[in-house]
Amino acid sequence: MTDKNTPCCDDTCCPPEGDTSTATKADVRDTVRAGYGEIARSGQWSSVSTQPASEAGAEASSCCGGGGGCCGPTTLTPDQVAIAVGYVSDELTGLPVGANMGLSCGNPTALASLAPGEVVLDLGSGGGLDCFIAGPKVGPTGRVIGVDMTPDMLTKARKGLDAYRRHAGLDNVEFRLGEIENIPVADASVDVVISNCVLNLSPDKARVWREIARVLKPGGRVAVSDLALLKPLPQDVLDDVEALIGCVAGAVLVEQTRADAAAAGLTDIELMSKPEYIAAMTDWQDPLYKGILSRLPEGASPSDYITSLDVSARRPA
Repeated sequence: MTDKNTPCCDDTCCPPEGDTSTATKADVRDTVRAGYGEIARSGQWSSVSTQPASEAGAEASSCCGGGGGCCGPTTLTPDQVAIAVGYVSDELTGLPVGANMGLSCGNPTALASLAPGEVVLDLGSGGGLDCFIAGPKVGPTGRVIGVDMTPDMLTKARKGLDAYRRHAGLDNVEFRLGEIENIPVADASVDVVISNCVLNLSPDKARVWREIARVLKPGGRVAVSDLALLKPLPQDVLDDVEALIGCVAGAVLVEQTRADAAAAGLTDIELMSKPEYIAAMTDWQDPLYKGILSRLPEGASPSDYITSLDVSARRPA
């Protein structure tokens, strides 16, 4: 294994000649990067390109934000969304302005049961919400590393560092630019990997799980909140760019998540489905979920297809 501060380009991560999957994966990454860059800059849900995700690429210049769970816009505030998905008010008090963008579908820091002195890695750290919550939990002897592939998100998170240091009295959080398929963190250097509604955005989830296993110390653990599918979505939902950036179209079946984590060598894999999150988003008249509902067979509900999923696992000691 190698230190992933340098880019990988050997036969384990670069496709064989003639493999066209990389172009599609690059298109998905560009679409997601452009959409979340717009969120970071404006905090507004704008109209998204109606091209299928496989064709939109970097042309998707605007997307979503401003308070909807996992990128779905809603009339609720970011704090209300956070409370609804499992955060407590005390965790949200004193956060840097803009750190909570209402993009969560769970609370991985609670799932992780963080302890003083641990090194925590947050994949897809966005505005820094979970990093700033994790920092005081691991204390002055611990460390929190946020990784995000969107420069605008990284800028937003780093702007919050001074406020975090003043409020928490700690200097134990940092943010790095990188893709979660190629994590810029050394082998076996992390006690806990957390992520909040991000893995579903990756076009190569199996590789993400291998990377998670690589960076974990022996005995290290995973605590992920994500969206997953109970059964396959209709194709016109899968082709919707808003649904992709809204963490739905890129989600995989629950058992595929288990299979990917196991194939990466992780053990003690536990999956907890939380369908009430999707039901709540539907009840809130969230525009993303209203759009999905309009594409489903008559009488079907988004919660028949989609669930919020807590994933815990461990690298063998």
